[in-house]
Amino acid sequence: MARSAVWLICTTVVCGLALPSAQAGMGNLGTSYGLMPQDIATAQGLSMFTEEVSATYYNPSYITADERGELTAGILHAEQELRTTRSDARGNVLANAPTQHVLLGFKSNLASLTRDRHPLHVGIILGLEKYGKEMMAFRSETSDTGQYLQFGKQPMFLNAGVGTHVAKGISVGASFRLTLKASAELETQTTLTGDMRQERLNVNAQPSLKAILGTTIKPAELFCDGDCFWDGWELALVYRTKSSSSTSVEANVVVNNTVPDPGLSVAVTTIEAFQPETYSAGLQYSGERWRAAVSIEQQRWSELVDEFAGDTIKDQAELSPSERIQFDDVLIPRVGAEYQLNGTYLVSAGLAYETSPLRTERNPGLNYYDTDRAVIGLGFAAVYDRTHVFSYPVRLDFAYQYQQLIDRDFLIVDGSGNETSVTADGNIHVVSTSITLKF
Repeated sequence: MARSAVWLICTTVVCGLALPSAQAGMGNLGTSYGLMPQDIATAQGLSMFTEEVSATYYNPSYITADERGELTAGILHAEQELRTTRSDARGNVLANAPTQHVLLGFKSNLASLTRDRHPLHVGIILGLEKYGKEMMAFRSETSDTGQYLQFGKQPMFLNAGVGTHVAKGISVGASFRLTLKASAELETQTTLTGDMRQERLNVNAQPSLKAILGTTIKPAELFCDGDCFWDGWELALVYRTKSSSSTSVEANVVVNNTVPDPGLSVAVTTIEAFQPETYSAGLQYSGERWRAAVSIEQQRWSELVDEFAGDTIKDQAELSPSERIQFDDVLIPRVGAEYQLNGTYLVSAGLAYETSPLRTERNPGLNYYDTDRAVIGLGFAAVYDRTHVFSYPVRLDFAYQYQQLIDRDFLIVDGSGNETSVTADGNIHVVSTSITLKF
């Protein structure tokens, strides 16, 4: 009985450090919804060819497309209704907490810093949850009732990069996404009632930089001296390394009259907000007043199996190979288009179909849900070349995105081994707006 109480105290301490925020998801803001309104409106179909600051994440070589500098501020609000249908439940809404982000972006041309005035574009984009009030949305747990894999609050998003032209018709770029690896050490003396004294706590957050590499090719500039078939065509290739946020906690607890010094040690290591290694290719054609693009990206979610193996909360290493959760690599097609109505207004739209990477439909202990998603986006923008206040153009963007989670059946296993059939589905509504100042 006393030992159970000790474990309860240790678990409470560890969870209090490792799980400061609820409803976090394994996905990330840039891939789950989109960063700026232009990305949300086209379901990321035009993101590899965006001239806005979000190109720093989607294709860092394309920040060279617009020679002007840019300062952007935006907000994103995503309402998620994630449902499960089961015979033994009164309601079917499993999670409906929104994710709310404030986004800031900046890019500039540093050509004046070099003697030959060679263009060197830099960009940075920052996103903070709960409209800037929360930086680290983090939760890792087992569940008897089930939990969604990719949706929920998102941790801080920070990406910075550079881009330049290396030859006529060819530009390259590289950026780095910042994730945090947090660790904490706790030593304390306590009683079985939970009264602690002589606490000593050390917390450290180590940044981890993950690379994104991109290149854009304009065949007309590369192969033609005048008008030719390749006019208006552009090809983009992007590679993103895998990344994840993680927390490690080591607690050493001495319980008076029960566990003497050196005490009972508890160690927890868990990951959150995993982003898979990704390969992307896109093709765009631009007309006089319109442009359209198609892209395909491969996300290598199978690598998450190895990440979970070292996670002490997920405890996959202790299961037999047939019982462990499994993930597949997936291909995601996207298409986006934009049309210039006149000199001021333009509209955009996009479609995508995102296949679920979760292979197993029975995951004892974790009980993860994940489904295929159909995504549609719409957007409207106004560009004012002349204003009474600013010398350079001002752009206002509005976007809406709808995601339909396709029905999928799972088998939930609780702590007693009881199995329940569950159907997971849901829908997500995303709205976003931003203002961009050119200079």
